[in-house]
Amino acid sequence: MKRIGMLTSGGDCQALNPAMRGVAKALLNAKETVEIYGFLDGYQGLIYSKFRLLNYTDFTGILTKGGTFLGSSRTPFKTIREPGPDGVDKVAAMKQTYYKLQLDCLVILGGNGTHKTANLLREEGLNVITLPKTIDNDLWGTDMTFGFQSAVDVATDAIDCIHTTAASHGRVFIVEVMGHKVGWLTLNAGMAGGADIILIPEIPYDIDKIAKKIKQRHEKGGRFTILAVAEGAISKEDAALSKKEYKKKLAKRETPSVSYEIADKLAKKCGYDVRVTVPGHTQRGGTPCPYDRVFASRLGSEAGELILKGEYGFMVGYKNREIVKVPLEEVAGKLKMVPPDASIIKEAKLLGISFGD
Repeated sequence: MKRIGMLTSGGDCQALNPAMRGVAKALLNAKETVEIYGFLDGYQGLIYSKFRLLNYTDFTGILTKGGTFLGSSRTPFKTIREPGPDGVDKVAAMKQTYYKLQLDCLVILGGNGTHKTANLLREEGLNVITLPKTIDNDLWGTDMTFGFQSAVDVATDAIDCIHTTAASHGRVFIVEVMGHKVGWLTLNAGMAGGADIILIPEIPYDIDKIAKKIKQRHEKGGRFTILAVAEGAISKEDAALSKKEYKKKLAKRETPSVSYEIADKLAKKCGYDVRVTVPGHTQRGGTPCPYDRVFASRLGSEAGELILKGEYGFMVGYKNREIVKVPLEEVAGKLKMVPPDASIIKEAKLLGISFGD
């Protein structure tokens, strides 16, 4: 008998259910008897012992469903060692739940913060296997995370829709794409949607160069310009500030986000009508795309195989088109940024796309 715990932590995304289904089917189709306990609302379920025993029917009919049937929540790693308002020692409580249920392994699906806590639990002696979930595709140790391609599809569709109204009215449109620290989502959706300007956190922008690009397009007869802007896009002036100074400046920002700030500046510099569209949480909602269904299922089934073999302490990742196992200690605390000199950036520039640099 193997007893497995499973939880989904952090922001939701479209392929969490297919990933959990992959793990469960690999385990339940094995000859060994398996019990799977689902913890509700992420690490909170593990801390406060909120769980239910799952059965075969819990994993049927969920391949096409977005979100997570177990629920999710954010439990910040930076405060994981600090008692909450109720005085609970979170790490001790998680360990107590794990041992109370006599679990053989804990399967954790999540992004960067989730992986930090997962690695901490591994260091505390728990058997852990993780799956890389995030629409940002910024987890170190894997070429791809599930949820990313579905989010690219949603963000691209938003840009596609903006194209027709921008062309009709001859406007400059900014589409704000999710991504506070890393620009993979904005970069891919921007290229797929035919954006003329793409602004990502890794490449600080010069507002004058953006204005120049827009004017050049209009001089050549272009009636409109599309900008794909990451939430975390930053100007060269702000990038030169210290982290403390930048946070202080953000606290005083009068606009809702960087996109509105850019829109105000461009309207003054260019004299054009500039509009902002924010797809927001639609980017991680809805049905997972076919790619993510297959990808998440593959990762999940491989996680199930590792559990059956008793191989713990790994993230199941994807490198060079193959599913691989990556030691958790190599993943935790690392971000996979977009290198400014990456080939995809060079190729985008060859297409005439400006990054404002």
